[in-house]
Amino acid sequence: MTAFQYHNSSLRCEGVAISEVAEVVPTPFYLYSKAAIHANLDAISTAFGDVNPLICYALKANSNPHLLRLLSACGIGADVVSGGEIYLALENGFPADKIVFAGVGKTDAEIEYALSRNVYTLNVESLQEVGVIEEIARRLGQQARVGLRINPDIDVEGHPYISTGKASNKFGISLEEFDALVERLPSYSNIKVVGLHIHTGSMIDRSQPYLAAIECMRRLKHKLEAAGAKLDYVDIGGGLSVDYHAPLESPAERIHAIISPLAAELRRFDCRIIFEPGRSLVASAGILVTRVLYTKHTGDKHFVIADAGMSDLLRPSLYSAHHEILPVCPNDRPLRHVDVVGPVCESGDFLAKDRLLPEVERGDLLAVMTAGAYGFVLSSNYNSRPRPAEVLVNASDHKVIRERGTWSDLQREVTDSRENS
Repeated sequence: MTAFQYHNSSLRCEGVAISEVAEVVPTPFYLYSKAAIHANLDAISTAFGDVNPLICYALKANSNPHLLRLLSACGIGADVVSGGEIYLALENGFPADKIVFAGVGKTDAEIEYALSRNVYTLNVESLQEVGVIEEIARRLGQQARVGLRINPDIDVEGHPYISTGKASNKFGISLEEFDALVERLPSYSNIKVVGLHIHTGSMIDRSQPYLAAIECMRRLKHKLEAAGAKLDYVDIGGGLSVDYHAPLESPAERIHAIISPLAAELRRFDCRIIFEPGRSLVASAGILVTRVLYTKHTGDKHFVIADAGMSDLLRPSLYSAHHEILPVCPNDRPLRHVDVVGPVCESGDFLAKDRLLPEVERGDLLAVMTAGAYGFVLSSNYNSRPRPAEVLVNASDHKVIRERGTWSDLQREVTDSRENS
């Protein structure tokens, strides 16, 4: 079971009827379940058994401050990829010594900020970046703790846009560059290598890519230690998949099946293990609620035009990503193949194509499922559309944790820029 279930002819989140939320919160809006986030975190922690890794939530999946405070209160760490994410992590309760900073294009200002805030480690992604961090740390009179993010050329066989561990991807230090870096390490006086990091990609649905990465890190750890380094951690990345086709089923069994085989191999390391889940913590805990504006038939095509589109949820347009779409109030109308599209003036603006759904009418509510990750964070003001609200459900209560944007928000940005010109 998940937090989202049908009860009394209505889709509910925990003890709240989604249709009742839509009476007081204008659509479209994101809605999250506190219980589901806690259940997903518990499932991941349990799957590792006695390995007890430092779980660092990947803020890029969903950085709503209220959700960050919810997660930091659980005692976990944060995986960040920008100065802004460092700021949000610190402001919302994540301790600096549990923050790991990755990213292929860290700016000088971001590196200085990370060092000044004493984050746990910077996972570096190129030989040149190592040199830049050395220079900045020397200027600040610090010794920077860094991990080496390795590109192991492992193919997780997912969408090319979310692959990060192949030789053709921009991320990480190649295995060839790694050997050259090990030789140079004695020349760096303001850098201390404290870890290894591999992140092979997203939507990993089996254990093998993780096991291959672990074996690669074992070999590289031996090389580093032979060169005099003492590692505090190995970071196996994140990328744990979710099942976008089964939104009403608990992800716990799937999580356990993928993660539990890693435990025996991870126990062989004599250092801390870091794991960086993002999607797997929040995706299944969130939905996007949208209202039908119109239905339309053009030739053989049937369109459902909703008030949510690519400016609210970009994943379908960007990745051809699948999200199940469910009626908030089910009916026994005939099924029909439809394209669910949004109001944005782009032909690529869609939430689903050729989807079999019960016939809908103007005003009906639809729930775009498994939308808690890479939803709001990828939203935009394209077509000058305000960003959607975000709502958190806790048992039988709900509250707005981010107000919907307004037209005046758009004008304020223009006014400010005029005043400063």
